Amino acid sequence: MVVNNKLNSRVYSKLGQSGASFGVGLLEALKLYPDLIVLSADMSKTAGLDRFKSMYPDQFFNVGIAEQNLIGIAAGMSSEGKKVIVTAQAAFISMRSFEQVRQYMGYMHSDIIAIGIGAGFSLTFFGNTHYAIEDISIMRSIPGMTILSPSDAGQATKALVAATELNAPVYIRFTGTMNCPIVYNEDYKLEVGKAIQVKEGTNITIIATGSMVYNSIKAAEIVEKEGLSVRVIDMHTIKPLDIDILKKCCKSKFFVSVEEHNIVGGLGTAISELIASQNNFPTLLRLGVMDSFSHPGDYAFLLKQNRLQPEQIAEDILIKNKSII
Repeated sequence: MVVNNKLNSRVYSKLGQSGASFGVGLLEALKLYPDLIVLSADMSKTAGLDRFKSMYPDQFFNVGIAEQNLIGIAAGMSSEGKKVIVTAQAAFISMRSFEQVRQYMGYMHSDIIAIGIGAGFSLTFFGNTHYAIEDISIMRSIPGMTILSPSDAGQATKALVAATELNAPVYIRFTGTMNCPIVYNEDYKLEVGKAIQVKEGTNITIIATGSMVYNSIKAAEIVEKEGLSVRVIDMHTIKPLDIDILKKCCKSKFFVSVEEHNIVGGLGTAISELIASQNNFPTLLRLGVMDSFSHPGDYAFLLKQNRLQPEQIAEDILIKNKSII
């Protein structure tokens, strides 16, 4: 069982989402599935798999920089009854392998957990070829796919364990960098498909995912200095979306979605689709990458460029608030 507390959360933070998940969560998953297999597209060291690889050499396979083949091999192992986890950079496991993911994980419903490391802008100076700002959109389009987007490194460890218990195709995206900001200092239960309210509020509801949960909490604190009450929800599961929690927030003046992803096809789109099918839902302000490519730079620069720093999120919320008074 992955336990979250003040000490552990600091250790997880230093490792980042990928390092914590593979360094801690994976070893917990092994207690449930001792014969679990891990495949990597030449990402073992980067993903933090060195400990697993040295402890369980017969259960780790590096297929090289061949993401399409990675999914095919995993599907073959899954068809033989193995629990399989595959990992590669998020941009490539979602885009380069899309056909294989669709056919094997979607159509064949193979029990494979695909983990995209370096999602969003995590790969900084590698540039737009390595930014994964479309992966949620791509994976959402595949029938039967579950999508998880952990908010901090501790939650990443819980997400991996939860994914192994689903016995279904799952995509997990890891955002942020090393020294990942901490959202949770105390232990809690992570349930797939059940969002977590991390801050109470009444006037405005922010629905955030991944790295943007922490930034949204900080943005909410800024907005509240202007006399507004802001609720923040950690929507760690993008698909299936937690409809119930959103229905409970319908008295909000408006919703705000915040994601380190293109606003087209991501969390904001998923919420928009829900709003379009319901009555009496508030309007939605979508914040994220505004359907554009970015100028490469460090992580903070990329977030600022896309107006995803807390003060920028707060500013956009306040502008929206004034427009609907």
